[in-house]
Amino acid sequence: MKNRLRVLRAERQWSQTDLANRLGVSRQTVHAIEAQKYDPSLPLAFKIGKIFSLPIEGIFSPEEL
Repeated sequence: MKNRLRVLRAERQWSQTDLANRLGVSRQTVHAIEAQKYDPSLPLAFKIGKIFSLPIEGIFSPEEL
């Protein structure tokens, strides 16, 4: 699944560790999501959306539509 996480994080000048701490996950999890090697669970995706004040669809999109 494609995502805009890296861009959104950079706009706020947050490190992967900063975002991981806000989400309650490891930095490696944030890295894996940004690298599109891991799709977050639905609760985690909602938490990411809440942190960035965006709907899930504003952050994540399917590879193929």
